[in-house]
Amino acid sequence: MFRFENPIYLYLLVLIPILACVRLVLLRQRKGKLKRFGQLDLLKQLMPDVSKFRPGVKFWLMMAALALLIIMLARPQMGTKISHEKRNGIETMITLDISNSMRAEDVAPSRLDKSKMLIENMVENFTNDKVGLIVFAGEAFIQLPITSDYVSAKMFLQSIDPGLIATQGTNLSGAINMAMNAFTQQEKVGRAIIVITDGEDHEGGAVEAAKAARKKGMRVFVLGVGSPKGSPVPDGEGGYMIDNTGNEVMSALNEQMCQEVAEAGGGAYIHVDNTNVAQTKLNNELIKLQKGEISSTLYSEYDEQFQAFGILALLLLIIEVCVFESKNPLLKNIRLFRKK
Repeated sequence: MFRFENPIYLYLLVLIPILACVRLVLLRQRKGKLKRFGQLDLLKQLMPDVSKFRPGVKFWLMMAALALLIIMLARPQMGTKISHEKRNGIETMITLDISNSMRAEDVAPSRLDKSKMLIENMVENFTNDKVGLIVFAGEAFIQLPITSDYVSAKMFLQSIDPGLIATQGTNLSGAINMAMNAFTQQEKVGRAIIVITDGEDHEGGAVEAAKAARKKGMRVFVLGVGSPKGSPVPDGEGGYMIDNTGNEVMSALNEQMCQEVAEAGGGAYIHVDNTNVAQTKLNNELIKLQKGEISSTLYSEYDEQFQAFGILALLLLIIEVCVFESKNPLLKNIRLFRKK
C-alpha cells in the first residue's frame, strides 16, 4: 500500500476534472461555430483528414501524464524496512546551566554560547555513542531524550536560551538527579553526566546527587564556564542586570563548588576559558569510559516509488507527441480510432 511523503500535492489532481470540463465547453463552442458554416456531414466530407477521436486521445494522454507527474511530486512510497542496530559506544547526558548568569561575557562570546559551541563540537566527535540534553536553572527539564540522532541534538541545541525557564536560580542537584534517570537500561555501557555551569548552586544537594550517580556506575564531569574574578550579567536589552541597591549584578565562577561535585561524582573538573583546552580534556576523559554494546532505536524505511511514475509519465508524453490530430496520409487505411 502506498504512502505519500508530500500528500499536499495530491490536491492538484482536482485540475484534471476542471480541465476536462473546460475542454467539453470548448468542444461545444467549436461544434456550434461549425454548424454556422453548413451541415456537419457535408463539412466532414470537405475535411477528410480531420480525425474525430485523435484530439480526445491526445487530451487524455496528456491528462494521464499530468496525474502521474502530480503523484510523483507527492513522493509515493511503499513497503517498510525495520532495522535494529547494535554499536559500541557510551551514553552521555549533558546538563546545561541556562540561568541568567550564563549570559556573562567573561568567556567569548558568552558563557552560554561558548558552552553550546563546546557541546556541538563534542557531538561531532561522537560516532557510536548516545547523547541526551537537559537544561536547568531554578528547575530542570529534558530538552532532548537520549538518542543517537546527532542532527536532532544540534537542532535542539540551537534553540536553547535562558528564556526557556521562567524560574531563575541554579539547581545543580535537580539536573543531576534527572540525568541519572534519563539513561537507557542497557548493561555494561559507560555512562557520563556532563554538567556545564558557572557553579552558582542556589539549591544545595549537588554533592550528594553526584555521589548517588557514582554509586550507580555513572561518572559526573563538571565544566566550569567563566572567570573566578567575576563579570557583569547582560540583561538581554543592551544593558546589565542590577540588584535592589542599583549596583550591577556580578557573577563569578565558583570553582570550589565545581571541583567538589566532580570529585564526588568520580569524574573530573575542567575549566572552560577562551581556548580549546577544555574540549581536548573532555574528549580524552570520555574516551576512557567503558564502551559497551548499544542497541539503536527501531526505525522504518520506505522505498521511493516516484521513479516508476515519472517513467510512465514520460512514456505517455512521448506517445502523445507521436499521435497527430489529423490523419496521416501514409496510414490512412489503418483505422485505430474509429470503426470500419
